[in-house]
Amino acid sequence: MSRTHFGVTVDGLDVDMIELRNKNGVVVKCISYGCRITNILLPSPQGPADIILGYDKLSEYEADKTWQGAFVGRYANRIKGAAFSLGGKDYALMKNEGGNYLHGALEKRVFTVEESDGKSVKFKTISEDGEEGFPGELEITVVYSLGDDNRFTMEYFARTSADTHINFTNHSYFDLSCGRDGTIEKHLMRIESDAILETTDDYIPTVEMNVEGTPFDFRNRKPIGRDIGADDKNLKIMGGYDNNYNLKQGKPGELVFAAEATSPEGERSIRVFTTLPAIQFYTANHLDGTLTGKGRTFNKRAAFTLETQSYPDAPNRPDFPSTLLKPGEEYHETTVFEFGF
Repeated sequence: MSRTHFGVTVDGLDVDMIELRNKNGVVVKCISYGCRITNILLPSPQGPADIILGYDKLSEYEADKTWQGAFVGRYANRIKGAAFSLGGKDYALMKNEGGNYLHGALEKRVFTVEESDGKSVKFKTISEDGEEGFPGELEITVVYSLGDDNRFTMEYFARTSADTHINFTNHSYFDLSCGRDGTIEKHLMRIESDAILETTDDYIPTVEMNVEGTPFDFRNRKPIGRDIGADDKNLKIMGGYDNNYNLKQGKPGELVFAAEATSPEGERSIRVFTTLPAIQFYTANHLDGTLTGKGRTFNKRAAFTLETQSYPDAPNRPDFPSTLLKPGEEYHETTVFEFGF
């Protein structure tokens, strides 16, 4: 069966697990709790290799505060001061990282499974007007699909009843070595970007910075750990990489290549394509060994994320690509993870 019961939340809501499988033996498992991706299994001579961190039990996902595998919204990344102005009105958002807004809380929501056939699944939910402080009732649809070309596609759709800002992403933590090396510092990374956004001490973006000649230059692939300890104020603020990389844009709705990661031994890889204007590269700097899952301890730099997104704090930055969604419009963005093994 492609759909099974995963558990019951503390609020008494049933949570389903959906398994997507292709002809090559790739398996992606996800749950209706936060549309979380719980497992990505790639074939290997030793058996299925799970390339993301995660947990075995629903209760662990409910207690999680690190967005393991989660669909993130209503606004991925940070909004300065947890506030913005729109249409002459000020909106105060929930503050969940000091005085700022970070990611939101949709990862704690049980979504409705509308369709599931073993190749794709459609999740839906309604975020009420005023939820997290955002204007507009938001109808959200998340579609995951797995093709026989080993491409896992995530599509995000939304419609709103009032002008609002929106930014969705997925927050899976990847380790292509599946725990063999302890950290992902030997992984080879390439990011198709000439510039990052510099930040303040509390991670709010300031100005665009060209990556040439800096530790943030991944235009030619290199080990993640090569420059991670460099004497750089941004790296010191973050404790590693946690940066918005600005991507080269194609036509509206066109997938562009964003990044590629390869395990140190070269046996597994992931290529990322997206319609979104940026990608957040994060090296799990805040995992500290206090969390465990799937028989592993989540230590610092045990994994990395490649979170395709719009720019952080765009509601307060008219110079950034707009994240405004109006009634009558449809938000539709796509990200593809292409697996190699």
